[in-house]
Amino acid sequence: MEKSKFEGFINRYNLGGEVESVMVKSEKSQLSVRMISDDKTLLGDVTATDTEFPEGEFGIYTTSQLKGLISVLGSSIKVEEITGALKFSDKGTKLQYMLATPSVIPSVPDLKKLPDFNVNVTLNDDFVNTFIKSTGALSDADTFTFTCKDGKGEVILGYSSINSNRISISVDCESDKDVDPIAFSAKYLKAILLANKGSTASSMEISSDGLAKLGFTSGDFTSNYFLVEIK
Repeated sequence: MEKSKFEGFINRYNLGGEVESVMVKSEKSQLSVRMISDDKTLLGDVTATDTEFPEGEFGIYTTSQLKGLISVLGSSIKVEEITGALKFSDKGTKLQYMLATPSVIPSVPDLKKLPDFNVNVTLNDDFVNTFIKSTGALSDADTFTFTCKDGKGEVILGYSSINSNRISISVDCESDKDVDPIAFSAKYLKAILLANKGSTASSMEISSDGLAKLGFTSGDFTSNYFLVEIK
């Protein structure tokens, strides 16, 4: 398989190092993974189709180490399962990555009952680029706050009930009612936007009950993320 495809799959769940330990499932030429952050405020799943990977479930404990190992290989790689490990090779180099048992991988809860998402936010290139730049300008802002009034939405970094350094980004949105300020992790949103930059389809929905859902499609990749409100 193409190394770039496997790296694209990894990058979409690893999110720049925010998620390290996952169970990867391979079935019928499809790779899939469900993930959760250490602080439990980010959940998600990523799928890649048309892959050449051994079938089964594989415990990846330290994704950053796996990324480092496969970086030494050429553009076309072969992946095989051996006892307790995955073996990767190109024309002249072989390496193996030791697998972890499922018991040491964080379990991801099923999102069986989701709240109604009453806000649709447009994720265009202007917003993505501005938000990423803004997190660099206000690096101490841990959260972003969404608010909507009279059909006009804003994403605010550095939001406070008192005067503060802040950046407010106007966003196109559809909402059936005004939304009071609701906060989510800024670092996770930045990582999600970076990992899925250039996607052919993207969406962001927000529930005033305290959940944001982001979805992306790009070629053979489908990614979904849920951010839990930070109070």
